[in-house]
Amino acid sequence: MKLTAFACGLLACLVNQVAATALTYKLGAQEKACFYTTTVKPEEKIAFYFAVQSGGAFDVDYIVTGPGGKVILDGEKERQGDYVFTAQQQGEYEFCFNNEMSTFAEKFVDFEIAVENEKRAELPSKQGSTPEQTSVLEESVFKLSSRLSTISRGQKYFRTRENRNFATVRSTEARIINFSMIQCILIALMGALQVFVVRFFFQGARKGYV
Repeated sequence: MKLTAFACGLLACLVNQVAATALTYKLGAQEKACFYTTTVKPEEKIAFYFAVQSGGAFDVDYIVTGPGGKVILDGEKERQGDYVFTAQQQGEYEFCFNNEMSTFAEKFVDFEIAVENEKRAELPSKQGSTPEQTSVLEESVFKLSSRLSTISRGQKYFRTRENRNFATVRSTEARIINFSMIQCILIALMGALQVFVVRFFFQGARKGYV
């Protein structure tokens, strides 16, 4: 029981070391949207993930700038990205998505910004636990945290693929319906044209006979 309680306390401490924001934003046509996060001290890690869920060609322009307007990351017409960088300076970091290239298409962008201290928390020793147990448990929790993060990223990737595949299916269905309607209209026009031609020949034959 003491070991379990210690593990729960360790996991809670690790969670407190990370500040994350996960959002889905509707980016309008010709719109630029920016989001911000602040580091409280240098040498903190910032994880930045985004994926275009729907709209247009599933692409967007992005730029990440640090204090003083220094460009850290940028890209054009990217469908998704997953980056981790170290904040060299303390201050505000800006994450911008730009859809000014699209005249009409609105886009849904799923993104996550996480700030994590690179230094591990120094945990107080617990009564009844040895340093070896604490070290092994700490490493196990960090491995579990890393694997959970990997699973979460994989789920986001498959969600993005699923949304894009559904969009492809809907687009294909719409094209099939449109082509079917055009085909029906052409068949009706062809039938009407044939009737008109036949009547024209018969009317001309009757006039010649008279």
